[in-house]
Formats: sequence, structure tokens, C-alpha cells
Amino acid sequence: MARKNDIDAVAYRATDAENSSFNKDSLQDGCQDPFEVPLKRQLKSRHLQMIAVGGIIGPGLLVNSGSALREGGPAGALISFCLVGSSVFFVMQSLGEMATVIPVTGSFIEYAERFIDDCLAFALGWAYWWLWVTVLANEYNSVSLVIGYWTEAVPQWGWILIFWFLFLGLSNLGILAYGEMEFWLSLIKVLALIVFFILAIVISSGGIGPEPIGFKYWHHPGAFADSINGVAKTFVVAGTLYAGTEMVGITAGESSNPRRAVPRAIQQVFWRILIFYIGTIFFIGILMPYSDERLLGDTSKTASSPLTIALADAGILPAAHLINALIVISVISAGNSSLYVASRTLLYMSRHNKAPKFIGRANKAGVPWVGLIFTNIFACIVFLGQSSSAGKVYQALITLSGVATFLVWSVIGICHIRFRKALVAQGQDPSKLPFRAAFYPWGTYFSLGLNVFLVFFQGYTCFLNPFSAQDFVINYILLPVFLIFIIFYKFWNKTKWVKLEEMDIWTGRREFSEEEEPIKDKSWLKRVCDIVVG
Repeated sequence: MARKNDIDAVAYRATDAENSSFNKDSLQDGCQDPFEVPLKRQLKSRHLQMIAVGGIIGPGLLVNSGSALREGGPAGALISFCLVGSSVFFVMQSLGEMATVIPVTGSFIEYAERFIDDCLAFALGWAYWWLWVTVLANEYNSVSLVIGYWTEAVPQWGWILIFWFLFLGLSNLGILAYGEMEFWLSLIKVLALIVFFILAIVISSGGIGPEPIGFKYWHHPGAFADSINGVAKTFVVAGTLYAGTEMVGITAGESSNPRRAVPRAIQQVFWRILIFYIGTIFFIGILMPYSDERLLGDTSKTASSPLTIALADAGILPAAHLINALIVISVISAGNSSLYVASRTLLYMSRHNKAPKFIGRANKAGVPWVGLIFTNIFACIVFLGQSSSAGKVYQALITLSGVATFLVWSVIGICHIRFRKALVAQGQDPSKLPFRAAFYPWGTYFSLGLNVFLVFFQGYTCFLNPFSAQDFVINYILLPVFLIFIIFYKFWNKTKWVKLEEMDIWTGRREFSEEEEPIKDKSWLKRVCDIVVG
């Protein structure tokens, strides 16, 4: 359905109630139907950037980085995080290009419906929602483990219940309150990690602690915990901890100015996340051996953050307690982000007949409260860990969310390729896009191929002698479920593969004011510099 309008002059139009009700008229009318209440476009650029940076810096990174070190060793964990990080870079570029020109709340789920096939959007939406359910369960589990560093007076399930109600209350405050809270909490977490990096350098060089450490743990017990097998096991950990970078696509639907905010967030956020994640893995790898029994493992009932362990071993007990407190505080931020994305995903799914209708309810503040409760109830799978060792359930949740992440990133790559081909088929010039993905098409094809490879490679160790049926199910159960969802929806609704000439690349675009100059095309070197330095 090509049109004559230029890409940088197309008017914003939306066909569904959610998008059309964003305009001022509908807001003034005060829509009372809970299934038609619009989300509020109140997130500013600074909110968007800090949400993407700090929203996923939580107990997952601060605790489960120890699991990655235990499984892969310092070099193995570093390799997996760098490789997955390179994929994240191109995924973010692909998503940023689409989200800037078509900023809809459904984001890549809606892109899958419009650019590929509606049945894929159905499966993708539920996979993405499940990803955040498992991430949320991880947050509940990890904070209950970390609090054990101080006291075991309250049982683990008690701490989970406390944070369960805390998350639910905070997530109902509205999008502006969420954005402000995330901005300041994320800023605190970022500054705390920078302080840790400085202390880590001082400890490693011998300025603090009993002796210089250097790279002695890379030699004994070694750089790799289990050679290539250990590296493979850490891929799902890296995927889970990087999950959330694509959150920019979801928040674009509630951004006041996505044309400026999204590219800025894409360009500035990625490298900061990469620095924090790679930096954290690197420093904990030189400060402690991967064989340290205090790190989270399959048999753990309590666990300390590797950051806390490193500072305590260096004799900086006040800093160790502060880091542990930071982890507990970061749960609030990470839990809010998980509930935010999961509830917005359900809202879109419900209002597009891909989820039960009752989930699409929102209050007058535009908060999808039913989706929040629905998601939080399913996050109670974390209580399954109370009947046995919590660490084993924690590892299973990490694996499930990691595989779901690779599936989601793969579909984003396919959507981007189809989007570009549709522009050409409908006579549009990609050079006029407000934001263009770097190194297209090679970067997109690289990330797509790598993510598909990781979906299968991450669990190959279950086939080693002896074969582990339990690990096989955990590592690969999402693949047949994903296919079943696709096949069921396709046959039930008789969906069709979208042709390039018929692809809807127009609905949901914002109107660009005449004062807004189109972003000028730059040389590839200048664009890379912009990405690096923000």
C-alpha cells in the first residue's frame, strides 16, 4: 500500500483505539471505557535513556554475573558477554530504525504482524511476555538470596512476598512517576558501578587488601572453567542479562518525541550498557576465582553478589554492605521495568485479539493494572524453588529467559530486513529515514544468524555423556512451544504471509513538524563516532 508521501513528511495515523487515542482530543474527551483508555506519552529523552541503561542493571547482573563466572571462568564469561554484546548492538540498530519512524506501543510485536505474518506476532508476543515473567521471577529469587547475606531470620518466601506487593504498588503509580523513579534509581546504580570499578582497580593493584592480585586467578584455577562447554553455558546468562536493551522499542510508544529520543537512546545507551556489563564481568574475573563456593550455583540456598564478596575479601566491609544494599534497592528498579514491559506487551496483545480481552483494561492514568496483576501472579513460579534448592530453579529460569531473548532478537532482525525490502518495493528512499541502522544489511544479517545459532548452541552440553533429559527440556522446551503457537494461530485465523507490496509501513507514524530538519546523512565514520561518544 505504497503512498506518494515522502518518508519525512508522512502524517501520523493509527487504526486501533490505543494509538488513535493518544491525540489531544481523545485525552480531553476523557475516555471512560477501560478497554479504550490510552497510554500516556509522557516519557522524556532522559527517561528513555536511563530506563534502557539502569532498568536492567539489577540483581540479575549484580548476582548472576557470579553464576557466569562459575560456569565459564573469567575468560569464558568475558567471551560470551562480548559475543552476545556484538549481537545486541545490531539488534538495537535495527529496532532503533523502525521504532523512530513507527513508534507504537506494540513495537516489534506489531512489526512482526505487519511485516511478516500475524501468527508470528502472536507467538512472539507471548514469548516476550514469558521472557519478562522469568526475568521478574529471577529478580524475586535473587533478592531473597542476597538478603541472606545479612540475616536468615525471615524465610526466603517471606522476602519474595514483601517485594511482590511492593512491585505491584509502585508499578501502578503511572508512567511519569515510573520514568522519574527509574531515572534516579538508575543514576544511583550507574554511579555505584563506577565506584566499584575504581575500587576493583585499586584492589587488583594492591592498593587495598592483603596483596596485589593482578591476573593470578586467570592462572589458578584458570581462565576457563570447562573449556568451550563452559562458554556455551554462559550464553543464556549473557542473553538474560542483556535482555531489556530492546525495551527502548516498547517505551517509544509512550515517548513525547520519539524522533529525537529513540535515536539518542539507541546511540548513547548501548555502549554504556556494554561498558557496565563487560566491565563487571572483567573485574569480578580478576578479583576472585571461579571456584569460589560463595558464588551462586545449582545447590545454592543463599548467595552473595560477587561484588560484595570481592569488597569483603579486600577488607572493605562498609563498601560490601553498601553494595549489598544497592542490590536490594536495584530490585525496585529492575522489578518495575519487568512489570512495565510485560504489562504493556499484554495490553497490546489483548487489544489486538491475541490475548484475553479482560487483560486490556487500564485505569484513568493509563496504567494497565490487569496486565500488571496477571504478570505478577505468573511470576510466582519463583515459589517452586522453595521445595528444593533455590539455585537450581534460578538456573532454570535464567536458561528459559535467555532462550526467549535470542528468539525475540532473531525476529527483530527479520522484521528489519523485511521493512527495508518493503521500502524499496513501494518506491521509498531508505536514505530519508529519520534514523538509519549502521552497517545495514551486513550487521542485521550477522545478528540474525548469530541469534539463531545461539538458540541451538546454548544447550548442546546436555547431549554430552551422560545425556541429561532435564537439561534438554529446560534448554529447548521453548522452541516446540513457539512453533505450536505459530501453527495453531495460523490455522485458526487463516493468516497469510505479508507481501512486500502490501506491507503496511505507514500506520502509526508521527507527523514531523516543518521545524524539524531531517537528520542529515553522514559518513560511516562519523556515524560510528556518534554511536561511541553519544
